[in-house]
Amino acid sequence: MRAPRALIPLLSVCGAAAVVTAAGVGADIDGLPGGGPAHADGAVRKPPPKATVTALTWNVCGTAEPGCPLGARPAELAKRVADQLHTTEVGGRKVRANAAFLQEICSGQVEALKKASWFASWSWEFAAYPDGRACAGNQGRPGVAIGARAALTGARPTRLPSPSGNRRVALCGEAAAWRTRLCVTQFSSPAEDPQGEWRRKQARAYADLAGTGTRVIAGGDLAATPENAALDPLYRAYAECDQSGTARTGGKTLQDWKGTALEKDDYLFITKSATASCSVPASATKASDHRPLSAVIRFR
Repeated sequence: MRAPRALIPLLSVCGAAAVVTAAGVGADIDGLPGGGPAHADGAVRKPPPKATVTALTWNVCGTAEPGCPLGARPAELAKRVADQLHTTEVGGRKVRANAAFLQEICSGQVEALKKASWFASWSWEFAAYPDGRACAGNQGRPGVAIGARAALTGARPTRLPSPSGNRRVALCGEAAAWRTRLCVTQFSSPAEDPQGEWRRKQARAYADLAGTGTRVIAGGDLAATPENAALDPLYRAYAECDQSGTARTGGKTLQDWKGTALEKDDYLFITKSATASCSVPASATKASDHRPLSAVIRFR
């Protein structure tokens, strides 16, 4: 495994006063719903208790398409996802995730995770891709999912600006136990968006949806490398768990059919006042064309 970045202190957000339990987040962008400021009444609020979230974001490649090894074997894929969440690795240590940000997962696979005994204390939310084709084995439709070992409230999907026929969606909810806003999405692929125009709009909209609360984790397959200008809104608003200081870096998560790592496409953006240790497996993942990205995130 690539040497992890151990608990890198992340820079403070300037003027970030909103709390994650606010009704909405940010101003409208491209017709998306916005939200209010922190506390207009100026009331003094007790700071939330410290919290540690062990998060995993993964494009599980759950559809029966070329390049998705287990897309035609949904039950096996659901087990692989469960196993990865049960035992993942961060900073050279095996840990258990307590938050999951999944993409290209079928609704039936999310239902299977809900029924698994290890996830008895978890909450799950799912949002289907508006134009997604049916999954194999009567597993419903593909989409994005948030899972948390905490109650999720206020979860709802929001459509992102997207090309016709390939519409994208973001899903956000609140984990009250951690006082943290959790969001997941998948941006348009380079094939759908060769000039990057849609991804720029999607990044602005996603940052607006995630908001400027004191605790935010926004994960997903953003279909662009860190230096891509399309991701500027997210890097301005947050720190990415695998970056080095202010440099936009990170382990490669997308792999080819041989299992060779190609580039970083998967991200966990977090509030800059948090600290994080983040890792990507050095070996190929046989269940998907993406490697999972795992992090231990500490909110002070």
